[in-house]
Amino acid sequence: MMKSIDCFLYDHFGSPWFVGIVGRTGAGKSSLTLALFRLLEASQGEILIDGIDISTIGLRDLRANITILPQEPVLISGSLRVNLDPHKQYLDQEIWTALGMSNLHAAVSTMPAGLESEVGENGLNLSAGQRQLLCLARALLRRSRVLVLDEPTSSVDIETDRHVQTTIQKCFRNCTTLTIAHRIDTILNCDRVMVLDAGQIVEFDTPSALLEDTSSRFCEMASSARVI
Repeated sequence: MMKSIDCFLYDHFGSPWFVGIVGRTGAGKSSLTLALFRLLEASQGEILIDGIDISTIGLRDLRANITILPQEPVLISGSLRVNLDPHKQYLDQEIWTALGMSNLHAAVSTMPAGLESEVGENGLNLSAGQRQLLCLARALLRRSRVLVLDEPTSSVDIETDRHVQTTIQKCFRNCTTLTIAHRIDTILNCDRVMVLDAGQIVEFDTPSALLEDTSSRFCEMASSARVI
């Protein structure tokens, strides 16, 4: 269980950061994600977003402002529209714009039913890349202030991976982005790296600073992964 989380994810000018989160198995990466969504309530300490303790925010409001792109896309049986906009909040034009930004506009346009095309159970009638891009389009529609990435491109082809990463860098630059990293090389361009161990934040600095410190855990992990 995460014992304490108290870190500022904004720089001195108020600009959001891209933060990479690493740690050995059991370090607390999954617990951190659960705690952010309050699926796991912190027994000690606090999580602050914009200086507000998330335990004081209603669950609906909290989760409406945090979006996760998981390693395995989460889709439901129903139309593309339902998967993108389950609460009917957006105009068709907004949905199509999100599909365009996620590189799905052409594929959906060729489907006879368009936005009403059916998505099978767990999206099995779509390719792995299309499932992940659909989740990306959903995230673009939500315009959340905090985006959590759990290696969403680990099971897609190189071209889809490149497109997702480019879209995230471009379209979520005004969001705080937390990347749960399973591969060290995926977070070397982050603004900061957070190293977890036994539910505690043990290191928090720029990737370059941590790599320059040969005694840091991050440097040790990067060396073991043959990144440096």
